[in-house]
Amino acid sequence: MNIFTSELIGTAILIVLGNGVVANVVLSKTKGHNSGWIVITFGWAMAVFAGVFISSKASGAHLNPAVTLALVWLAKIEPGLILQYIGGQMLGAMLGSLLVWLIYKQHYSQTEDTVAKLATFSTIPAIRNPFHNLLTETLATFIFILAVLFIITPDNSLGALDALPVALLVLAIGLSLGGATGYAINPARDLGPRIMHAILPIGKKGSSDWAYSWVPVVGPVAGGILAAIVFEWISKG
Repeated sequence: MNIFTSELIGTAILIVLGNGVVANVVLSKTKGHNSGWIVITFGWAMAVFAGVFISSKASGAHLNPAVTLALVWLAKIEPGLILQYIGGQMLGAMLGSLLVWLIYKQHYSQTEDTVAKLATFSTIPAIRNPFHNLLTETLATFIFILAVLFIITPDNSLGALDALPVALLVLAIGLSLGGATGYAINPARDLGPRIMHAILPIGKKGSSDWAYSWVPVVGPVAGGILAAIVFEWISKG
């Protein structure tokens, strides 16, 4: 696989399993209905494990524009590769969301709660305050990417053996920091599915909440660059 295809497939797996577990918990008449936050965070951790494991060999398993931009900042990958990475990530996220919708299509039609439907696509803050929501996403992504930069192999990419520690890291962030904003920590993970929410014929789906959509994009990008700067400073020390 080339970089684009690897990132597309890896991110699609990430989203179909990650947003899939959210759909299983929040949509009506599913086997996992109301099973709670612990199920969601474990599901997302395993989604990361699968996505990283699958795409690690071909592309280094970024699966996240914030990771890609942090590595570009550190001159660990060429800027010319940005489009292949982020293009694959965005399309993969959209494809993953399409698959979640197809799998749970009957349950979307049985669910009246429009917020629950949106939650199966994109993040929603528990308490809406743009400044604090942005701060939360920035700090959570900073912690995530700083740790990832210490995990990655010497060739500047994630290997298959790194899938488990990265998954456990995502689990820790979800359990500890995810309650405020739903821990997007990944612009493609939020924006790609939000676009799909807007265009899919879900029925009685409500707003795609574009007024909030910039937060889970700007926050993770800022957090990723900040992590790269701090990692560079630590490495030089």
